[in-house]
Amino acid sequence: MRKLIRRRSDPNPGALADCGLHPLLARVYASRGIRSAGELELGLAQLLPPDRLLNAGRAAALLADAIAAGQRLLVVGDFDADGATSSALAVSCLRAFGAAEVSYLVPNRFEYGYGLTPEIVELAAAQRPDVIITVDNGISSIDGVAAARALGIRTVITDHHLAGRQLPAADVIVNPNQPACGFPSKHLAGVGVIFYVMLALRAELRRRGWFGQGDEPNLAQYTDLLALGTVADVVPLDHNNRILVAAGLQRIRAGLARPGIQALLEVAGRPASALVAADLGFAVGPRINAAGRLDDMSIGIECLLSEDRPRAQAFAMQLQQLNQDRRVIESEMQQQALDALADLDLGGEREYPFAMTLYQPGWHQGVIGILASRIKDRLHRPTIAFADGDGGTLKGSARSIAGIHIRDVLDAVACRHPGLISKFGGHAMAAGLSLARQDYQRFARAFEQEVARHAEDVTLQAVIETDGELTEGDFALELAERLRFAGPWGQHFPEPVFDGRFRIVSQRLVAEKHLKLVLFPATGSTLLDAIAFNVDCDRWPDEAVDQIDAAYRLDVNEYRGRRSLQLVVEHLEPVAAI
Repeated sequence: MRKLIRRRSDPNPGALADCGLHPLLARVYASRGIRSAGELELGLAQLLPPDRLLNAGRAAALLADAIAAGQRLLVVGDFDADGATSSALAVSCLRAFGAAEVSYLVPNRFEYGYGLTPEIVELAAAQRPDVIITVDNGISSIDGVAAARALGIRTVITDHHLAGRQLPAADVIVNPNQPACGFPSKHLAGVGVIFYVMLALRAELRRRGWFGQGDEPNLAQYTDLLALGTVADVVPLDHNNRILVAAGLQRIRAGLARPGIQALLEVAGRPASALVAADLGFAVGPRINAAGRLDDMSIGIECLLSEDRPRAQAFAMQLQQLNQDRRVIESEMQQQALDALADLDLGGEREYPFAMTLYQPGWHQGVIGILASRIKDRLHRPTIAFADGDGGTLKGSARSIAGIHIRDVLDAVACRHPGLISKFGGHAMAAGLSLARQDYQRFARAFEQEVARHAEDVTLQAVIETDGELTEGDFALELAERLRFAGPWGQHFPEPVFDGRFRIVSQRLVAEKHLKLVLFPATGSTLLDAIAFNVDCDRWPDEAVDQIDAAYRLDVNEYRGRRSLQLVVEHLEPVAAI
């Protein structure tokens, strides 16, 4: 699908212009809503305090009582990277605080599904916990919390997903998105929420005189987990989240990351000293997610909990193999989906429907989320991919585009068609759901109709927003390095992308799917190396094209110890001959 290149409104750097910043960087920050130098301060001292997070103090008091009484604590996590980092952080902190018995449990997604269900409570009861602490889940676990209460197990829910109309009757709920919570940062990942609870718990234990001289843990040692989980969960990087991610990146670059993260970086071929947020999102996160998608997330959690290097490396190698297996499965499913789209009867129309639903028997339940994301990116339509569940059900994974809140869409479908959806949950850009296989076609029609209602003011064309053109003097290695580390960049705080017209000097494929280019700016004389990853090999290379309009990032290419400027082309279109 052709993409629209659109420039961000020309911002006024205002006070940023007097902060000693490079003028281009001041412009970039201003276009992302930064209005003062204080918003660029990323020290941990700038974090919002835990007492502003509703019920964090109550959770701390309950957990402090449990620790003092030597009670059994059980962490119940989710089967993605946010859930894995949340579980590892909770277990590590509680042990460091002196909890006598701490264990964790992650539901197998294929047997038990998502969240604290009654079945998971039954499984957990075998460990005889006194307190269950959910991380990155639980806000919709009404029946599971009731089952725990019936067994005399107290529950502390820590989550960040949107709350439904009814909250579970837990002993304590900590969630910045629950009603009445005035915490200014609504975008904490699950790992961020449990980190705040641990901050409050440390303060409570300190108040009680729990720690001996020099025994109080420094929670900065867990910021590598915070950075990984926050970036991998693709939550918006508001100021508070950027502080958390920046602290973790700084720790990893300094060589202080836990052995598991170091091992995962090594198998991914990413040097820790030059790490940026994108490396966590595209290299480390997927390897941890592969465990939950194909096998058992406890492999990922154990990798993150490992305290010695050989054990961490062994788990990292398992995760590497699982990720390679996941790629093969995903590639096969994506080709099947594309073949189905090619056969789609559009009734003489050239445009795709407002929303896409995809299902083929045999699709892997753990990979449908990635498939939905890939098709969503390709067609710029909200997309749900389904796989077979148990007992004649389908499990769906939904991904959306800017402007269409996918959980609200599913909620509206459920209201208009009672009983059509068995259960659902999620947030604005991603959600999960279940329904009867026999209702698939009826759901597909209802879903498309509901998206159409929500899409009246939404552009159903992929848009690449850029920071404008660069002058010839901006094509410099020093500026590329400065931009690389000026983030952390991520969701809602995107890495700078620029646009311009270029003359092609040479073009060739490398590694069978990447387009290597040598370019001149249309109005300049600087020779520039560039690369476009994963191009359409039916279109490129094209020797008939001698000019392109491109959206690109300035990047640093390292080859045999030599560092040089390289443009990473996000999108390119031939310039029509006049």
